[in-house]
Amino acid sequence: MPPPVPEQLSRTIEALYRAESGRVLATLVRLLEGLDLAEEAMHEAFAAALESWPQTGIPDSPRPWLISTARFKAIDGMRRRARVDGTQKDFALYTEARINEASLHNEEIDNEEIEDDRLRLICTCCHPALPPEGQLALTLREICGLTTEEIARAFLVSPATLAQRIVRAKAIIRDKAIPYQVPASQELPARLGAVLLVVYLIFNEGFSAERQAPNSAVRRSVWADFCSACSRNPRLMGLLGLMLLHESRRAARTSSDGDLILLEQQDRSLWNRDQIAEGISLTESALRSRRFGAYTLQAAIAAVHAESPSVASTDWRQITLLYTSCFGFSHPRLSN
Repeated sequence: MPPPVPEQLSRTIEALYRAESGRVLATLVRLLEGLDLAEEAMHEAFAAALESWPQTGIPDSPRPWLISTARFKAIDGMRRRARVDGTQKDFALYTEARINEASLHNEEIDNEEIEDDRLRLICTCCHPALPPEGQLALTLREICGLTTEEIARAFLVSPATLAQRIVRAKAIIRDKAIPYQVPASQELPARLGAVLLVVYLIFNEGFSAERQAPNSAVRRSVWADFCSACSRNPRLMGLLGLMLLHESRRAARTSSDGDLILLEQQDRSLWNRDQIAEGISLTESALRSRRFGAYTLQAAIAAVHAESPSVASTDWRQITLLYTSCFGFSHPRLSN
């Protein structure tokens, strides 16, 4: 029986799992060409870290260590299965050769390659062949590293129900042989709506009530990966602007006791002006394109609030016009 892992190291590895599991898994899916196999190998790599790092210390670059360890774990697992089941021999040899070839071609996987891997996995998890609830559950599980229990609480369903959604989504990817790739440019507009919805819901505060700090960092990194690949798309710029404007109010949104502070009572001096400036710039660029969507209009509403030094000076008439354009009804403040 292995010795117990020191508590501090255990917490460090848990935090590393939160921050890096999505990146590690995405690269393994590319190398292993299978979500289930990649997930199994990744979990074995983190288990190996718990066993070896108490003796060797945490590597300077944990992510390459985890990817390399997972790759060897996958090869060992395929060899074992091939010895038990002869029909698996050819598949094991082929997969091992391909993994080794990919590793030789790119021995040191750089950050750009890893972010491309994450973008491919996001697009796979958000494929239109999957039901919307399956897209969201699978993305939260595989990209963000949230547990089944955490996602189930967010959806107000039982863990068993949520687990079934994930299982069904994986089965659709496997049975339909959904490719692990970013859609071609001509396919992207039709696919973009589902991806935007999933990314926005991931960012939404409702998924981070229990562990706000680590999950918010994960959400921002997921969005950054997608935005860096599609930054010229007006719908994406509008959504990024909206999220930056929401993020700019984070420091003023809750009290020291963790209670929610409504917009009208927030201390606006705590708002992040750099994020506001960037959010407004992106929103204006999206609006100028005249090819924007509802997220951009919501960002414009948030921008009006962000530019107002007080509630009294808010341009409520402009907000009402934007609400009408976006939601089809007037803002309640001017309806009374």
